[in-house]
Amino acid sequence: MNNGRIGIITLALASVSNAVCAQVGNRGEEQELPNVILIYADDLGYGDLECYGACNVHTPNVNRLAEHGIRFTNGYAAASTSTPSRYSLLTGEYAWRRNDTGIARGDAGMIVKPWQYTMADMFKSAGYVTAALGKWHLGLGEKTGCQDWNAPLPAALGDLGFDYSYIMAATADRVPCVFIENGKVANYDSSSPIYVSYEKNFPGEPTGKDNPELLYNLRSSHGHDQSIVNGIGRIGYMKGGGKALWKDENIADSITAHAIDFIQKHKDERFFMYFATNDVHVPRFPHPRFRGKNKMGLRGEAIIQFDWSVGQLLETLDELGLTENTLIILSSDNGPVVDDGYQDRAEELLNGHTPAGALRGGKYSTFEGGTRVPVIVHWPREIRVPQVSEVIVSQIDWLASLASLVGAKIPSGSAPDSYDRMGNLLGADDSDRPWVIEHAANNTLSVRTRNWKYIEPNDDPRTIQKTTNTELGNSSEPQLYDMTVEGERENVATRYPAKVFELQSILRQVRNRTISIR
Repeated sequence: MNNGRIGIITLALASVSNAVCAQVGNRGEEQELPNVILIYADDLGYGDLECYGACNVHTPNVNRLAEHGIRFTNGYAAASTSTPSRYSLLTGEYAWRRNDTGIARGDAGMIVKPWQYTMADMFKSAGYVTAALGKWHLGLGEKTGCQDWNAPLPAALGDLGFDYSYIMAATADRVPCVFIENGKVANYDSSSPIYVSYEKNFPGEPTGKDNPELLYNLRSSHGHDQSIVNGIGRIGYMKGGGKALWKDENIADSITAHAIDFIQKHKDERFFMYFATNDVHVPRFPHPRFRGKNKMGLRGEAIIQFDWSVGQLLETLDELGLTENTLIILSSDNGPVVDDGYQDRAEELLNGHTPAGALRGGKYSTFEGGTRVPVIVHWPREIRVPQVSEVIVSQIDWLASLASLVGAKIPSGSAPDSYDRMGNLLGADDSDRPWVIEHAANNTLSVRTRNWKYIEPNDDPRTIQKTTNTELGNSSEPQLYDMTVEGERENVATRYPAKVFELQSILRQVRNRTISIR
């Protein structure tokens, strides 16, 4: 890595919320705006990090952020699955307001539309250079299934405010298994054109279902048995790719190297980076240098690999003299899942580890394990005293909050569900968000307040998702839980009908856009 550092351009800190001003303090009329890095893990649970109580894994780099920042114990993703969480985060609009934001195929058309105002647009309007690295899972191109992967995509992240992007179209378990750099397949191999289908296989191409002998790296436990890439079965069918195909063991290295390169190139500018790791999503196949480093096997090693990626970013910031004035927010897109389709012995090797901590449920669920996730905020210039905060915060608010920090104006009608809670994120305001909305995989919604949680009834008869052994929390009856008692174990709805009605009213008004937290 290159050494040396020129200071970031000093600009006026205008239009900052009162709460942020209280945190920043009276230090003159001008303040240097921070660089902003959003580190977004994949399927990382509330109990998966050492600083959140994990005893079977050592995460020193994440610990560093927590020990010199603010660690939130009531931080929420907007949904319990990937695509809707990411949509909500980047647009400030609840994904459930639309019917096309479910878990996306690898060949999905763009879910965030070019005319929507995004977090990247907001930072660009404030003079930042912007980048997205890693997992995308929000679609590319105009229409689902119509992309020409052998040519520049007519609609990609450059249309959403990102100056630079190096991304996976969806997830590592879905084709196409290539990186997309600035709207084109990275390292494109013209001798091996790429074809993708989620409808049927290509003639002569092996699949995990029909050719299990070719699954030399990981075998599937359920699903994930269509096209084979790098000795691992995937969801969907793919032909070609050649030298452009990724190797799963190198994904973290590749994403991290491109992130470091971006920071180094733009060290003299203000930058925003959306760093969305593949870890700890399946297929878990970390680099060989992490193998044998954790008794939980591949899933534990993937957590260590995630921590290594965080450490590489921190080391780069340190070397360039950027750490003091870089705001880092670390979180996850949803709660954890153990067996999510591959025979990686993740469940067998937990050895007492609880990925969701003491929370009930996990990925896909209506319970807290689905959406309550790690949230750590680190900004040495402004957060001088480390804190553990119980304040209720939601990722849906991060667009409006960061806009207030950098003095960006959000266009009327954009980010309709996002509110400025920057004071919460910087420890200057200890008032809770009055309520957060949680969104399960089957579109069931919940309302969490400081002391209560209401889960709306639904007609999904499943209580357990058998393939992943996840408790879903579905019921045809209203559910109310006393959140002063850990674990959502006793439904007290019949005992507190007035409280049920109160929270039902909040949910109804949120749906109808007739309530505000301002």
